[in-house]
Amino acid sequence: MTRLLAADALAHPAAAPPAGPGPEGIRPGAASGTTAPGRWSRLAAPAAVAVTVTLWASSFVIIRWAAPVFSPGPLALIRLVAGVAMLTLMVLVLRRRMPRLPRLRVLAMIVVYGALWFAAYTVILNHAGHHLDAGTTAMVVNVSPILVAVSAGLLFREGWPRSLFAGMAVALAGIALITLAAGDGQISLVGVVLALVAAVTYSIAMLLQRAVLPGMDPLTVVWLGCAAGTLAVLPWAGQAWTELQAAPAAAIWGAVSMGVGATALGFSLWAFAQTRMPTGRLAACSLAVPAVAVAMSALTLGEVPTPLAIVGGALCLVGVGVAQLGRR
Repeated sequence: MTRLLAADALAHPAAAPPAGPGPEGIRPGAASGTTAPGRWSRLAAPAAVAVTVTLWASSFVIIRWAAPVFSPGPLALIRLVAGVAMLTLMVLVLRRRMPRLPRLRVLAMIVVYGALWFAAYTVILNHAGHHLDAGTTAMVVNVSPILVAVSAGLLFREGWPRSLFAGMAVALAGIALITLAAGDGQISLVGVVLALVAAVTYSIAMLLQRAVLPGMDPLTVVWLGCAAGTLAVLPWAGQAWTELQAAPAAAIWGAVSMGVGATALGFSLWAFAQTRMPTGRLAACSLAVPAVAVAMSALTLGEVPTPLAIVGGALCLVGVGVAQLGRR
């Protein structure tokens, strides 16, 4: 139901109540003091966020599960090919025509955003999945809202409240604990570094996307970005073909499902939510991703982060939460 609701919102982002009166001169829903479209409009952004959080959490688990089968580059290519195919279908069905390309400057920003978020972030995240369990990876990557908040304060003039710096301190303490666990040999230090690089890449890409969204259709932005990311990972096409021939069907479908779900639907719904919610508040919503990823990983893979990593990850999430307290 939430996917259908969000898809309808994507198809009609500016839907409004009927202009004309009803049979008795009363607009539909006027008796209750609010129109039905108004209720749907209020629910659309939270529903989009909830679906996206679930899809993105599942991708951490699938990446970890597919690590023995696919190398990072080929896995990214399979995912993105499936994603751009699904996005093309969504554009044709929901828009009923191919959208016009934006101005050259905006298109260049979309290409950079796509290359960073869809290509670089995905490949780096896949590398991290070879070294860390899904839950720890998700916890480290999700320090990105703090990076987004700091940058948004400068670029979008959203301010730097004291709570932001307090949250940064708490989150850094959490990262220190996770790094300590890596130093003790409990988890991979390489994996922690890769997850942190993925977080930085994610943050830069999210800010670029936020910059181009006000004058663009969200679905078109994601579609063009995914196409740019797919082109960026094409050098792995030969290796991907070789690994596909030896891969079990379940692993292939897992990679494809990430493209259709986490990439096409997830990124589209997230872009839609960005047009309805403040940047800082939306970034804070991603705090739910690690918790869902840890639960999924424990149930499906039997993997649970080490105690020290759990404490460190919890501090990271608390820090991100504290950083959002002072944001409007």
